[in-house]
Amino acid sequence: MCTPCCIAQLACCCGSAACSCCCNCCPKIKQSTGTRVMYALYFLLVTVLCAIMMSPTVEQALKENIPFYTEFCQTVNAGENCKTLVGYAAVYKVCFGMACFFLFFCMFTIRVNNSTGCRAAVHNGFWLLKFIVLVACCAGGFFLPNESTFLEVWRYIGAIGGFFFLLIQLMLLVEFAHRWNANWYSGVKYNRLWYAALAFVTLVLFSVGVGAVIFMGIFYTHPEACLLNKIFLGINGSLCLVVSLLAISPFIQKLQPNSGLLQPGVITVYVMYLTFSAFSSKPKEMVVIDGVNTTVCVFPFNSGTESDKKIVTGLGTVILFGCVLYSCLTSTTRRSSAALRVCRNTEPETERARCCFCFGDDTEEYDEEKTGSGQNVVYDEREGTIYSYAFFHFVFFLGSLYVMMTVTNWFHYDDHKIEKLLDGSWSVFWIKMASCWVCLILYMWTLIAPIVCPKRFEA
Repeated sequence: MCTPCCIAQLACCCGSAACSCCCNCCPKIKQSTGTRVMYALYFLLVTVLCAIMMSPTVEQALKENIPFYTEFCQTVNAGENCKTLVGYAAVYKVCFGMACFFLFFCMFTIRVNNSTGCRAAVHNGFWLLKFIVLVACCAGGFFLPNESTFLEVWRYIGAIGGFFFLLIQLMLLVEFAHRWNANWYSGVKYNRLWYAALAFVTLVLFSVGVGAVIFMGIFYTHPEACLLNKIFLGINGSLCLVVSLLAISPFIQKLQPNSGLLQPGVITVYVMYLTFSAFSSKPKEMVVIDGVNTTVCVFPFNSGTESDKKIVTGLGTVILFGCVLYSCLTSTTRRSSAALRVCRNTEPETERARCCFCFGDDTEEYDEEKTGSGQNVVYDEREGTIYSYAFFHFVFFLGSLYVMMTVTNWFHYDDHKIEKLLDGSWSVFWIKMASCWVCLILYMWTLIAPIVCPKRFEA
């Protein structure tokens, strides 16, 4: 039983066969899904490596627990205690290699429309060889000449790419909100309980949004300080109220009958999360209270013990990586690509109300290969590709730049460490605050676009 499975895995690593797990009790997997998951694992592996490079705690642990660590660093000319392999400069070089890897495959897979060609075979297989190429690209960044010039130019390229990736994230969120409402609303004609589900979830979302406003009003404002927090909390809360009223206004309902309060509820919760994250990322303010300098307007756990700070940083890092992976993977599905105008879906879509609608398939039934041992693979791209290979790699290219800039705290990286990811800087504060407004503008545009451009939306 083991031999056929090992042969299949060898074919996956060194050939064009689709990847699958050795355990035959695992549910069947589509070839397209397995390919995207493998690239996501590559991306996650390099991202974790970047986090390690920015962590002085890990650096100290390596020095204390690995025998001959100092001698090894001297042997590879990495400086004392491998100083050239850690810090923001090392992260820039590693992410440069990962970005080059995905950019190469983006250009390599342009106009690949079926999975039978050699380029599609390279995209869907040869995982061991591609891993070696990825490692070589990341290592090659350390041999670039004119390091100071490279770092100066690359950080601006990273900022531009990270900004565009952030736009993709926000567009996907708006698309997710509309799709959620449309999917559940489609079930109303069959079962009135979907009305109750919509009402309950909408009530929960707005309760969370209002609770977040109250929470930030208590902990992130002060009578004698935090003027920016007061202004932006009022602005963002008011804008969320405006888009909510706009979504249920008669002239919007006339053109978009499916528009309701669920979508602005989702947008409100996300905007409040970004607002909270921006306030947490702002440098701490000091105010004199009873003759004593006191830190004000900080998250309680973020100003407590070291264990509390590690919990907050850990959660923030997990949320960051989760959002990045979700954006990279879901932006290439047929629905999301149409929403981002990468491809136009010409076939009419039929909605079927489901609680877990976001995990629905992009494809119908396809031939399933019985492997005998190991996980069964469904070859869903025999007749043609179901997502754009080139755009898939381009999104991961932008994601590489976004992770690079986020892990190194954007332009405030000189004294930044991964343990202080949420300690704050003005650049992160303004980026997150601007993201709130962009998200609200994108959602507002989806509401008023049929009014502004009626001919374009007649179909």
